[in-house]
Amino acid sequence: MSSLSAARYGKDNVRVLKVWRDPNDRNHQAVIELTVRVLLEGDIEESYTKADNSPVVPTDTVKNTVYILAKQNNVWPIEQFGATLVNHFISRYPHIHAAHADIVQHRWTRFDVQGKPHPHSFMRDGAETRLVSVSKKDDGSPFQITSGIKELTVLKSTGSMFHGYHMCEYTTLKPTWDRILSTDVDSSWIWSPSAVSTYGQVKKLAADGVFDGAWEGARNTTLETFALDNSASVQATMYNMCQTILKEFKHISDVSYSLPNKHYFEIDLSWHKGLQNTGKDAEVYAPQSNPNGLIKCTVSRNQAAKL
Repeated sequence: MSSLSAARYGKDNVRVLKVWRDPNDRNHQAVIELTVRVLLEGDIEESYTKADNSPVVPTDTVKNTVYILAKQNNVWPIEQFGATLVNHFISRYPHIHAAHADIVQHRWTRFDVQGKPHPHSFMRDGAETRLVSVSKKDDGSPFQITSGIKELTVLKSTGSMFHGYHMCEYTTLKPTWDRILSTDVDSSWIWSPSAVSTYGQVKKLAADGVFDGAWEGARNTTLETFALDNSASVQATMYNMCQTILKEFKHISDVSYSLPNKHYFEIDLSWHKGLQNTGKDAEVYAPQSNPNGLIKCTVSRNQAAKL
């Protein structure tokens, strides 16, 4: 015997670009580009087990709803838009008991023309994205909101070391007191349930700039800590990042990082007329694509200190 133990469905890869026009100067505009996924759960098992489509809200309807709600509501910041989406589906359809929205915000940056920010021109200055994952059940429980940054690529050419690690008969890595450190930042932070219990609370945090402030603060902390920390290891540096973010933002309960260690190896050129290119003489390196180290951690606020 078998039974359906879990099911959810919806629409993925819904691409949205929204333009905001300043009511006092319609030539001054802002843009936001999103990729949205919305998945639904509820009394939908018969569509799987009995081929009965009557409980299925079509995924095309989900897609249309994303566009309509993007037109009718503020999509800045994406935390609020995610809450708007999931709140709609659990409120509109009595048999839908949970909804999940995952939103990727693609990077568009206003650029300068003739020494001034142009009012309506933007450039894609990297693959970095801003993320949010929002879930809500219809049982009155709080929103579950996780925000994040992904694909922020950073490198520093010194100020990093790695030595004193465990060694055994399988170890060939040589200790170093000076190395290149590079990674693709993948960071996320969880909002305390008490801070996002209701849609009203989410809207107020958005209006007060808390979501945007946390994203900017987490990004700045990541960059500043990466640059200024005389890194003993990726582990130690990422822990310092988490600690700083939790100290700065009281509404955040947990911070996570997943950092690949992108390697740049010295090249021994001594075979060519004794040319020195290792140690203090190293200037030319070979970037490595794989394999690479991958270091992860989550730092959580102590229970007694949670809101």
